[in-house]
Amino acid sequence: QVQLVESGGGSVQAGGSLRLSCSASGYTNSPYCLGWFRQAPGKEREGVAVMDSDGMTMYADSVKGRFTISQDNAKRTLYLQMNSLKPEDTAMYYCAEDKTNRGYCVWAENVYNYWGQGTQVTVSS
Repeated sequence: QVQLVESGGGSVQAGGSLRLSCSASGYTNSPYCLGWFRQAPGKEREGVAVMDSDGMTMYADSVKGRFTISQDNAKRTLYLQMNSLKPEDTAMYYCAEDKTNRGYCVWAENVYNYWGQGTQVTVSS
């Protein structure tokens, strides 16, 4: 049973930075895609950043140039460095894994097999 645990959320002022972490345990095999998603109050969950096992990344247009996804395979940890935060970045942030090797990562949530419980990020103006 894979377990994902996010950490690093908090409250910051606009322009500030946070680094989210997602620690994984219980691997049976390595995931193909790892991703960060977020859900703001009253809105649907949306993809933020994804990374495949070759290190290829994709970002939502709203975070390009500000957020960076990375991973430490030895520590089984996924990161999301968030800089120049804006109030509209306020949301619950989730990490997720897709273990299917389809040759590319997708944003569709239904392909991600495992999800963490989320960590709250609040950005004040």
